[in-house]
Amino acid sequence: MDAILALEDGTWFRGVAAGAEGEARGEVVFNTSMTGYQEVLTDPSYAGQIVTMTCPEIGNYGVSPQDVESRAPQVAGFIVRESSPIASNWRSEGTLRDYLINNHIVAIADIDTRALTRQLRSGGVMRGVIVTGDGLDPAHLTDRARSIPTMEGSDLVRDVTCERAFDWPREDPGQFGIAPARRAQRRLKIAAYDFGMKWNILRRLSAHGCDVRVYPAATPASDLLASGPDGVFLSNGPGDPAPLAYAIANAKALVASDVPVFGICLGHQILGLAMGGETFKLKFGHRGANHPVKKLATGKIEITSQNHGFAVNPGSLPEDVEVTHLNLYDGTVEGLRHKRQPVFCVQYHPEASPGPHDADYLFDDFLEMIESRG
Repeated sequence: MDAILALEDGTWFRGVAAGAEGEARGEVVFNTSMTGYQEVLTDPSYAGQIVTMTCPEIGNYGVSPQDVESRAPQVAGFIVRESSPIASNWRSEGTLRDYLINNHIVAIADIDTRALTRQLRSGGVMRGVIVTGDGLDPAHLTDRARSIPTMEGSDLVRDVTCERAFDWPREDPGQFGIAPARRAQRRLKIAAYDFGMKWNILRRLSAHGCDVRVYPAATPASDLLASGPDGVFLSNGPGDPAPLAYAIANAKALVASDVPVFGICLGHQILGLAMGGETFKLKFGHRGANHPVKKLATGKIEITSQNHGFAVNPGSLPEDVEVTHLNLYDGTVEGLRHKRQPVFCVQYHPEASPGPHDADYLFDDFLEMIESRG
């Protein structure tokens, strides 16, 4: 079946349907990872986005239930150069195409993803639609793309957060990924905000010796603090942090509470806003598994996994907030620390382990921050 991708600037590509039939609408972005497509599909941070994979062949190792990062795929749509018709891996339980169809994700293949990526790099990410079927009019689809609400100013978190609080089950330290270099001296009680939480973050916290209770994004901070946590975690999530007034207000209360706080990705941006900073939208964002980040205290370079379209403006930060990490591609802020309160955060994803061990120490830092306070 034919399919067309149309962008708001009038650019369009004709290809073939590679997933479910129908229409996908969202912000078109690109990810440079060579593997991890199932983690990308199920990462709630991609809600509202049509993801282009720059690797020329996707799907060759199939799909596995062990590789999901949430309850179901979260992307608005999917774009690949070539979709592998077979799945060749001992862990595979199906093909990518069947997985997309079964989860109602519209996808397009057989288009020039290199040309598309160059378009997004030069013009910036833009709204687009994928539509399957015959006799499609690209000009009409371009109008549809222009009618999509912009990412800026939209609250996408409420669509991906959990409906009610729940406890994450304990897991063996080496059950998923690398065994942690350090575990808590006792089981630590962590309260976590779900802004679009990747499950591997919960797995890593559990592996490091934490019992985690996850709360919906709009839960008052007083409820989390009333539970007596040893620490509070702010998760990743989709979209623009600026309109999340409820999350920023709760983060301000947490910063003032003297309870150790750790944030990742959207949680990092929310903490940046709560500590007095401002955020801005990147031209085409950071999405991939090979982004070099410099830890300023040591000069060490970490190879990191990233997925975000907004960043914290370093010039807006007050004197009591310190920049701890920088992105070596464009110099944007990758980490923050409060100089007086036990609060720190990073823009990248230490749980994704692209290094693979480069950034796992951040979970150790969280444990040490908690345990040093008695």
